[in-house]
Amino acid sequence: MRYKTLGGTGLKVSEMCLGTWGIGGAGWDAYSDETRLDAIHAALEQGVNFIDTAPGYNGGAAERLVGRAVRDMGVREDVYIATKCGTEYIDGQYVRFGAEKDILRECDESLRNLQTDYIDLYLVHWPNLNFPFSETMGALEKLKQQGKVLHVGVCNFSREQMEQATQYCPIEVYQAQHSMVYRDNEAQMQWAASQGMGVMAYGALGGGILTGAIREARTYAPSDSRNRFYKHFQEPMFSRIMALLGEMDALAAEKDGMPLAQIALNWSARKDFVSTCLVGAQTRAKVEQNTAAFDHTLTDGDIARLDAAIEKYL
Repeated sequence: MRYKTLGGTGLKVSEMCLGTWGIGGAGWDAYSDETRLDAIHAALEQGVNFIDTAPGYNGGAAERLVGRAVRDMGVREDVYIATKCGTEYIDGQYVRFGAEKDILRECDESLRNLQTDYIDLYLVHWPNLNFPFSETMGALEKLKQQGKVLHVGVCNFSREQMEQATQYCPIEVYQAQHSMVYRDNEAQMQWAASQGMGVMAYGALGGGILTGAIREARTYAPSDSRNRFYKHFQEPMFSRIMALLGEMDALAAEKDGMPLAQIALNWSARKDFVSTCLVGAQTRAKVEQNTAAFDHTLTDGDIARLDAAIEKYL
């Protein structure tokens, strides 16, 4: 595993951060809690020291599994945990909050779920314009002063929203969707990095489409995140991505059968504005394949070839 410093936080985090949306269970494939717990164990065993979770991941289920795994392995001092506030999963629906009282309540609930007395990185999950940033960010500043939260960041904010929000509590980390098949946030990720923020790229495998495991269009349930959130599983984007996968297949063959997921993660990690790539996986085998990506480094020529293919097809 390779490590980078997460912006100005001083935290030296693994270039792969384990994402736990799928581990929470709602909106993804069905695995047992024990299988998901084993996936977290596998990540920690392979040198991943950064885990991202949220109360919105199936009503705190992901947080509880993270808390169990870290407790069982006795590694709390060696692992950085990021969780979020402002979004909860209630009766099958995502509900957003922004009031101070709700942020403070969510933090206490997350601490209980995670079986810890501090959170390394606390992120506002989505901007909620129904509440002033002074209130939402003010709540995070209060949590920092109380020692419950060590570092603060935001997810899915625009540059303008970050500029406004940081007036009330300094933003140390920015998390946004970014992958070979989704580059809409690149400019503001570059800006965030230039401001000294750590940058977390989530969806680094495009919700799984960049693994190459899905080669034919499918119909997913309305609640499935590959239908509701990640839009590249639908036409016309799906066929364009299949063409990109063909180019990745050719590169993989030249790399002795390097899995496509490892190519995609190398591409993401090589971006100088990316501190860490969030990768979700619900089984030990998938986690171990993903962590092995960091045993390899694509050449500048490989990256240029992939960038050219992205421009051609997407």
